[in-house]
Amino acid sequence: MKTTERTPVAISSDSYFFEKDKSNSILVMGVGNYLMGDEGIGVHIIQEMYKKELPEYIDILDGGTGGFLLLSCFQVYPTIIFVDATMDGKPAGTISLIRPKFASDFPSALSVHDVGLKDMIEAVYLMEKVPDIHLFTVSIEEINPMTIALNPKVKNAIPELINRILIHSKSLRFK
Repeated sequence: MKTTERTPVAISSDSYFFEKDKSNSILVMGVGNYLMGDEGIGVHIIQEMYKKELPEYIDILDGGTGGFLLLSCFQVYPTIIFVDATMDGKPAGTISLIRPKFASDFPSALSVHDVGLKDMIEAVYLMEKVPDIHLFTVSIEEINPMTIALNPKVKNAIPELINRILIHSKSLRFK
């Protein structure tokens, strides 16, 4: 894959998700608070993926702390891969893949000010159409408010996590 420098494109309308047929696409959504250190690893992943030439069937989205504003994504994508931080007691930078079946299988919000991924998923399970959901987590040890800096172990996990996401999405595409 070739690395290119591109200017990020801001998506400011739900219409983006309905402009083309997404039935053969996979959405990779990074969530977290970018201004809370390691808790923003999901957003950092999306920023790094944006610099890469990705397969045509992968769409990426910085979900930030958008919460319920992101529900429109669930209506159009059959498969969504989330990336989020978790404080699960594992060493910082540990990558895990979870196949959640229930909202309770998701980590709770790490930041008390945000509607967490778990809350958003509980709302999704009330919707008529629920996508195939996959969750990559990166273990973190602490939250550092008002910084975008990452713990070196968390930062070093980024290339491996992107590689795992690409391999996993390819396996989902061709199963």
